[in-house]
Amino acid sequence: MIKNIGYIVFILLGAACSSEKDEYVPIDKNPKLEFTIPSNFPEPSYNVTLNPPTEKGFELGKKLFYDGRLSSDGVISCGFCHIQDFAFTHHTHIVSHGVNGALGTRNAQPLHNLAFMNEFTWDGAAIHLDLQPIIPITAEVEMNESFTGIIKKLEEQPEYVTLFGEAFEDQKINSENLLKALSQFMIMMISSNSKYDKIERSEGSVFTDNEAAGFELFTSKCASCHEGTLFTDQSYRNNGLPIDPEYNDIGRNRVTGLVSDLYKFKVPTLRNIELTFPYMHDGRLKTLKDVLDHYSDGMIDSETLDPEFKNPDGTIKGIPLTEEEKQQIISFLKTLTDDNFVNDNRFSEF
Repeated sequence: MIKNIGYIVFILLGAACSSEKDEYVPIDKNPKLEFTIPSNFPEPSYNVTLNPPTEKGFELGKKLFYDGRLSSDGVISCGFCHIQDFAFTHHTHIVSHGVNGALGTRNAQPLHNLAFMNEFTWDGAAIHLDLQPIIPITAEVEMNESFTGIIKKLEEQPEYVTLFGEAFEDQKINSENLLKALSQFMIMMISSNSKYDKIERSEGSVFTDNEAAGFELFTSKCASCHEGTLFTDQSYRNNGLPIDPEYNDIGRNRVTGLVSDLYKFKVPTLRNIELTFPYMHDGRLKTLKDVLDHYSDGMIDSETLDPEFKNPDGTIKGIPLTEEEKQQIISFLKTLTDDNFVNDNRFSEF
């Protein structure tokens, strides 16, 4: 009898061990993050499958984004010029401030929905998000650093040795992995929960009378350039700004060399536009009212002025607007503010 009982216990224990072994699932030490496309958004331009965001990659990208070691003076980080409270723009400055107080020539652009953009910077100098950080990192008036210098500094930090090892299979601290980590952080920056989005997705919100009137005006007068749910057609246009003699920024021409691209700049997204002042590529306009005043009465003609702003006879028409219409458009533009995004702790420095 005792032998039989022992045999039964042996069988039961064996079955239990076998069951536990069958159900064992290895712990993924670097799980993928869910990259969710909002239902009212287009397909992303960034091929997420080639650099899927992961928990450790995102953590590394965030740490790099806010680390002054990416600059030559150890102070200027990506987050220095891209502040979350203002949709990741350099809110307090007309143009960006770099190492040792150096001044750039352009206003920092907001960072959101970058996975859906085709090209980057005001003149489209970067054709891929993974390449975009190279420009500010190496520019003398921005971060003024080399990747050789950055890699050396990071290799001396045990925390970075661990983070790169956890984020990438090859465990290398190199420029490719650094740029991929930054991209993993930035492509997760999706701003899609403004009042406008909730209305577009029929989630219960409704426009006020002024907002509705502004939306109608915007659709008829502004949406040919600021089109779709991204509020940009991603083209490059000359919108009739007087040439600033201090900067004489030639715009897209700097990239292509084409005379036809003189003074053309990328049509910016208008999402979170209430927060991203000052406006235009050089931050010359302080308020949304100033912007609309420019379009109604302030345009300067030139060979490359966009045809959208000209009459059939070649004279400037701008965008005719009454004072009431301007206020209605501004009311609509404020519905593009996404408070959830600017308060999302995933993207905050602390």
